[in-house]
Amino acid sequence: MSRIVYVNGSYLPEEDAKISIFDRGFLMADGVYEVTSVLDGKLLDFGGHAARLERSLAELDMACPVTMDELLAIHRELLEKNAIIDGMVYLQITRGSAGDRDFAFPDPAVVPSSIVLFTQAKPGLADNPAAKTGIRVITVPDIRWGRRDIKTVQLLYPSMGKMMAKKAGVDDAWMVEDGFVTEGTSNNAYIVKGNKIITRQLGTEILHGITRAAVLRFAREAQMEVEERSFTVDEAKTADEAFITSASAFVMPVVEIDGAALGNGAPGKVAVRLREIYLDESRKSAI
Repeated sequence: MSRIVYVNGSYLPEEDAKISIFDRGFLMADGVYEVTSVLDGKLLDFGGHAARLERSLAELDMACPVTMDELLAIHRELLEKNAIIDGMVYLQITRGSAGDRDFAFPDPAVVPSSIVLFTQAKPGLADNPAAKTGIRVITVPDIRWGRRDIKTVQLLYPSMGKMMAKKAGVDDAWMVEDGFVTEGTSNNAYIVKGNKIITRQLGTEILHGITRAAVLRFAREAQMEVEERSFTVDEAKTADEAFITSASAFVMPVVEIDGAALGNGAPGKVAVRLREIYLDESRKSAI
């Protein structure tokens, strides 16, 4: 059976879904997106993703074509229509199509925003084997634009970073600016030193991860020490352990950076425990 997707008010088989060639998301990467994970048929931290979506839209002076209640209903309808148990829901909103290409923004009162959603089935999403072995990363220069806190569809360089990692025979890349790690290609980055969790402070240099916020909250509730500050590549290489967080990876241990093994080369106890806590608490609050 064909996957059912949502396009500007309609639920359609994916092969029938169409967007104008003049849509500014296609021509200008003038759009924002969110990805919400699904476990046991329920959405994880939908409220956090909805709040970040509203912030991203506001930062770009872009109109939202639906209310957040309507957006939740669309998510649930897609889960039902596609029988998703474990997986993800991808959402994208663009500034729409004014019928031709122009650098100037169209008037939102005349040209409505465009919205699309689709699901991705990921059976056993929470049982990723990599969580037991850890992942390996390389570092690459961070040459993205300056407003990384806005979750835009401008993902060319992160995609290139993923391919650099693949070419190097590892799992992912951490981006580095002025000697300091900013974040992973599609995740937030952390190191652990002496049981202290260290991750870059919020700012325009990194995405304000929804999973990041939840994990740090759970860590503090578990009486773990958290320090939000920048850290260098050299500091990361000599850390006791490291990990990443994202909506789809949850908490994923990192066991190697640029060929340097961390600790004993196996997932660290802090990352392992945080993954357990995150999955347990997120399942309890899923909707």
